[in-house]
Amino acid sequence: MSPVSILLNILWILIGGAWMAFGWLVAAVIMAVTIIGLPWARAAFNIAVYTLLPFGSRAVNRYDVTGESDIGTGPLGVIGNIIWFVLAGWWLALGHLVTALVLAITIIGIPFAWAHLKLAGIALWPIGKVIVPA
Repeated sequence: MSPVSILLNILWILIGGAWMAFGWLVAAVIMAVTIIGLPWARAAFNIAVYTLLPFGSRAVNRYDVTGESDIGTGPLGVIGNIIWFVLAGWWLALGHLVTALVLAITIIGIPFAWAHLKLAGIALWPIGKVIVPA
């Protein structure tokens, strides 16, 4: 990770990244407790780590990385994402949107607001995504 990414990640944690990563972690734990939600729990935990340290990495479609379809990138992944949206995606996306609006008030917060907007999109449709170095 580059020094700029490290600096941005530290600032990110201080001004809003930690509480949203905690939100993703809460979603992962709730999904894991239900047992049925274990596939969503794994995705939520991976994105919680990404939400804590987003600079220096990015989320991409798993099909684009592997070149092969799997459960998460096919029709079952779409169904999984719809279930995720109903159970947890909308409130995580709302949290990212509110945080982005607050951060966008200042010029310094605009890059962080943009990162929250990207994470809001991932919050709505996380199944089939993988985190890779930028």
